[in-house]
Amino acid sequence: MSLPILDSINDIRGVIENLPGPDASAEAAANEREPQLTKPAGSLGRLEQIATWLATWQRSHPPALGTVAVHVFAGNHGVTKQGVSAFPSEVTAQMVGNFQAGGAAINQLCKAQGAALQVFPLELDNPTADFSESPAMNEGEFVTAFNVGWNSVHSNMDLLCVGEMGIGNTTAAAAIAHALFGGTGEDWAGPGTGVSGEALSHKASVISAAVETHQGAMTDGLEILRHVGGRELAAMAGAIVAARIQGVPVVLDGYVATAAAGPIAVCAEGALDHCIAGHVSKEPGHRRLLEKLGLDPLLDLDMRLGEASGAAVAIGIIRAAHACHTGMATFAEAGVADKDA
Repeated sequence: MSLPILDSINDIRGVIENLPGPDASAEAAANEREPQLTKPAGSLGRLEQIATWLATWQRSHPPALGTVAVHVFAGNHGVTKQGVSAFPSEVTAQMVGNFQAGGAAINQLCKAQGAALQVFPLELDNPTADFSESPAMNEGEFVTAFNVGWNSVHSNMDLLCVGEMGIGNTTAAAAIAHALFGGTGEDWAGPGTGVSGEALSHKASVISAAVETHQGAMTDGLEILRHVGGRELAAMAGAIVAARIQGVPVVLDGYVATAAAGPIAVCAEGALDHCIAGHVSKEPGHRRLLEKLGLDPLLDLDMRLGEASGAAVAIGIIRAAHACHTGMATFAEAGVADKDA
């Protein structure tokens, strides 16, 4: 089904406050099948939980994985004027071109995993405002970006991986995490594209100062995202919320994607229950943010590329869970005596 365009930040709040819950019947069906499969109970560990999670949030049993989508949202950030990144903003558009030409890591991972990649550039020639000086986006800009993600999700998808490309966006991610969960800029800032030493200390100080500047106006998660986020982060948030409504489980990529999800989590209890963390990146704030959000990553491979690469690698784990749950014989079908026989 297609979703209506959201006209205001209050419209977005209303949607998040009324998200549909888990499908109890699909969850029960998955939990009923799992103990009947030809294995000791619990022997597939987390794969069993993933299979149930898929069915629960697809609202259907058995779960399906025929259509796996990977969405990469790209945006540019005015805060890069403060020298927080090792690369210039022009790289964002250049990398989007690389995605579209099939030459990036995410293209190869999607091919390997049987996933369909879509790239969504968001006004790359019009960076957000420098959030060290003013809010990154006004309400109209924020809602427009949110709607890009909101309208990118369709109910025929079985799984959605969300990721990003945007020079400067680890600064935005760290600022969001700082605003959501306190601490200091130093607690949340990391190397991003490769800053270190004095440059990293400067990045942390920019983050701390920006959060302090906007503290009084950042009255909820969405206002945090608007003030110190970016267009691609707002779009990822839109996609995550739309997926919940459309019955599509979500795999979050790294630090920036998780930072886009964080504001949704603080707006409504359980708002990220349909999401799973594909991996924990080498960006130090990511592990801390996952802990704050109660998300247990599937993989820990020292990746820090972004562009949905970690989420794409995790598709293989989810496919394994799905294959076992749907393809294994039950004790009765295989003529194998179970422990209660």
